[in-house]
Amino acid sequence: MLLEFRLRNYRSFRDECALSMVASTDKDLVETNTFALGLPGISRGLRTAALYGANASGKSNLLKALGLMRGVVVESFALQPGQHYNVQPFRLDEETRTAPTMFEATILIAGVRYEYGFEFTPQAIVAEWLNVYQKAKAQNWFDRTTDIKTGKVTVETGAHLTGQKRVWAEATRANALFLSTAAQFNSEQLLPVFSWFANSLVIMPEGGLITPDFSTGYIQDATRKQAVVSMMAAADIAISAISTVQQRGIEHHVEFDPNGRPASTRVQERDLLMPRFTHTSGKVTAEFDYQDESFGSQKLFALAGPLLDIIANGKVLVIDELDRSLHPLLMREIVRMFQDPRQWQRGGQLIFSTHDTSLMDPSFMRRDQFWFTEKRADQASVLVPLTEFSPRKGEAIEKGYLGGRYGGVPILHDGLLHEGRRAQK
Repeated sequence: MLLEFRLRNYRSFRDECALSMVASTDKDLVETNTFALGLPGISRGLRTAALYGANASGKSNLLKALGLMRGVVVESFALQPGQHYNVQPFRLDEETRTAPTMFEATILIAGVRYEYGFEFTPQAIVAEWLNVYQKAKAQNWFDRTTDIKTGKVTVETGAHLTGQKRVWAEATRANALFLSTAAQFNSEQLLPVFSWFANSLVIMPEGGLITPDFSTGYIQDATRKQAVVSMMAAADIAISAISTVQQRGIEHHVEFDPNGRPASTRVQERDLLMPRFTHTSGKVTAEFDYQDESFGSQKLFALAGPLLDIIANGKVLVIDELDRSLHPLLMREIVRMFQDPRQWQRGGQLIFSTHDTSLMDPSFMRRDQFWFTEKRADQASVLVPLTEFSPRKGEAIEKGYLGGRYGGVPILHDGLLHEGRRAQK
């Protein structure tokens, strides 16, 4: 589970900010929208969080930062000496344009809280740290620094971290993480943290535009197939059954590199397993191929398998522009899945950006689940929780947001579109 993500000096975010998935003391929708943490001083976490803001306000940059952090953790060990990261600091400030970027994530694994973070430039990992809360007091497992001029890596480890620490430190290159290096050497204590980033943090492309391959394979199991059918039916899509059929087609493989190397593309013709949908109207049924369905139905099916897998296995899903090509009711159904206690067994979480204000319904989402991004006059993005505005219980949040009370909305002046907060003058 993700408890907090913190960043500084990345793209439009100059100053440090944090997205928190820790629930407030609000008692509304506690059983559906929050879950018990059992941690000292942190009683409950949030199952979903929605990010709003005007275009170019920083929403995508925040979620890209999470994706980049994951990419660095997973890929840094494989980098060759001298390879650079495609990290972009805030460039409209003389001090920050050459300063390192900082990411830190606080995560919960098997009841233990981990605070892991690093600072890096395109050339090297400048600093790296891990604090672990097996009890109330923090244990520092390691602190790592890199001398930029010499490339020498220094790792100071705490007594609670055991294993071949010297071997791991000597094998850590200037442009590689100590965490990733130790995980490659099968560190029993550090491997769960590495595995959380590699396997439990899922970053989907903008709008969740993915192929149906995963869902098609997912429905080969009868129980899973019924779950997908039920999900689509709950979203008011008149599909009574789903089957699969072999079809000759062109398969495109596109592999993106988080560190900035060019994407590789491979095209091949082969037999593909494709979904086929049965629609029923009264006593009449008809089958439709995947390409015959609406784009919204295609997208929901493509998302269905990954969504159900993420919820079942307690993963964290991050999607930019979830509402792209989705009807508001479909959006609501996806969010509801993550907030349904009957489906929520192992701790799946959803973090997404959207312009769909219909979700700002106090009977559906809590006040501490809404976050806003906006750019200030100096072009630096800020991240602000709705709770900072102290909205009253039962307040019409959607109306307040569209009226500019919380910022994060585009403002019209003399026919031109400007981004920013109405109150900032």
